[in-house]
Amino acid sequence: MSAGPSVKGQRRRLALAGVAGAVSKGRDFTRRALSDWGWAGTETSEDTLLLVSELLTNASLHGGGCRELVLTAGDSLHIEVRDGTTTLPTRRQAPRHGIPGGHGLYVVDRLADRWGAQLLEHGKAVWAEIDASRLVSGKTSEH
Repeated sequence: MSAGPSVKGQRRRLALAGVAGAVSKGRDFTRRALSDWGWAGTETSEDTLLLVSELLTNASLHGGGCRELVLTAGDSLHIEVRDGTTTLPTRRQAPRHGIPGGHGLYVVDRLADRWGAQLLEHGKAVWAEIDASRLVSGKTSEH
């Protein structure tokens, strides 16, 4: 199952350059989009919020700050976080247990159906996708 005809192709953008609390603002923005698109209340929608948090946190810590969050609905939810550096992310083979840091891309890799990065004129975009079929089915979250 994919996004409905009224949702498919919708794109939402949130400018985050210089914004305090980018991670929480991005999560709230994503939560509203998921709800509007009929993709809220599943375990996968909760995983999506964690995925967005990880991408935004990585941009904040390693990418010179978040510049923009872009969400696009279709046969999948395409999440894109833009930052200001051209250093592409690399995932460690396995996070080191009990040691802070190094878990972000591991979490992204586990939660997303696909993810990657691309260089832009002034920075990069790190993106992840979750198949729409996972967002409309599954157990209902009790949050």
